[in-house]
Amino acid sequence: MNICIVGAGPAGLMAAEVAARAGAQVTVYDRMPSAGRKLLMAGRGGLNLTHSENLEWFLSRYGTARPRLRNAIEAFPPDALRAWADELGQKTFIGTSERVFPEAMKASPLLRAWLRRLDELGVRFAMRHRWTGWNDAGELSFETANGTISVKSDAAILALGGASWPKLGSDGGWIASLAAEGIAVAPLRPANCGFRVEWSDVFRDRFEGEPVKRVALTFATRTVRGEFIVTRDGVEGGAIYALSGALRDSIESSHVATLRIDLLPEANEQTLSSRVGQPRGKQSLSSFLRKATNLPPVAIGLLQEATGGKLAAMSSRELAALIKSVPVKLVGVNPIERAISTAGGVSFDEAELDFMLKKKPGVFVVGEMLDWEAPTGGYLLQASFSTGAAAGKSAVEWAQRNA
Repeated sequence: MNICIVGAGPAGLMAAEVAARAGAQVTVYDRMPSAGRKLLMAGRGGLNLTHSENLEWFLSRYGTARPRLRNAIEAFPPDALRAWADELGQKTFIGTSERVFPEAMKASPLLRAWLRRLDELGVRFAMRHRWTGWNDAGELSFETANGTISVKSDAAILALGGASWPKLGSDGGWIASLAAEGIAVAPLRPANCGFRVEWSDVFRDRFEGEPVKRVALTFATRTVRGEFIVTRDGVEGGAIYALSGALRDSIESSHVATLRIDLLPEANEQTLSSRVGQPRGKQSLSSFLRKATNLPPVAIGLLQEATGGKLAAMSSRELAALIKSVPVKLVGVNPIERAISTAGGVSFDEAELDFMLKKKPGVFVVGEMLDWEAPTGGYLLQASFSTGAAAGKSAVEWAQRNA
């Protein structure tokens, strides 16, 4: 029984492991020279593998895709992922935010141990093979340094990722191949991404790269706490990513989204009004605000940006209200190449519950190729691992039934 995996990221490698453990001969194809490149990039931030929250709450993070991802995640949940990492010799721990990380706080030890295990299971790797679709006989086609080759398999699993960080392997080039087969693919869009803001030159030059910490961000009906970073042309960071789906959709429909920032979420507005209403004497406004509110310079800069430099003309009540709700107008979405992940992909309507394509029996699609999105916090990797595990099992079962 021969199973082909196209894509050597987390979803593809997990599918390979599950299929190989079930007795299949597995070959993993990838266009890059080495496996797991995007996983290694994710590890630079500590490799947030998954999250320790209640499973129902965890599943809610996938929004409308929740019903279609439920079975896979319940079959290979966060606890199973932690146990799997432990078996590789990579113990995990739960951070203060309930996120789960390997104790090594990086991806390379885990990836090395995983590749050793796959080698022991007999998994073969064919690198520098770019998948280009199917030939007339229905075989997988690949472009290689030695020309085009075709590969016949008893089942195939596509795990080619989305289109963020294309230099690491996921470039969305698979869309044309699936479209040629009449398979519906929702346009790929940036997710967990930054946004453009038309900062003044003064603010941009002074605060580019500055973190804004311990704030609450609100858009529409949702509020998240955390921090973000001021970039030269906008904003990015964890708290921004948590709202990125709704912000992106607003910008796509109306070309703008106004984010509200509570610079002092623990402070009462009335108390703030009293504190900023005290006489400031000969102090500059910035010095007075730093002493009265403990706001850092970048936060005071945001207040100045919001008022066009007319902060000094505001009453204490108006100033307190502004501190609790600074408007920042987002005018664009950062390019998909700079996003952490992507939304869009193969419609769930095109796949069976086990992720097999209805129009291509024996071909399964997993991970970020499917049309779902989730915030950072371990949800992205968990769904990739879980769908890969589910497809690995289903591909073997399909191949056995159709042998």
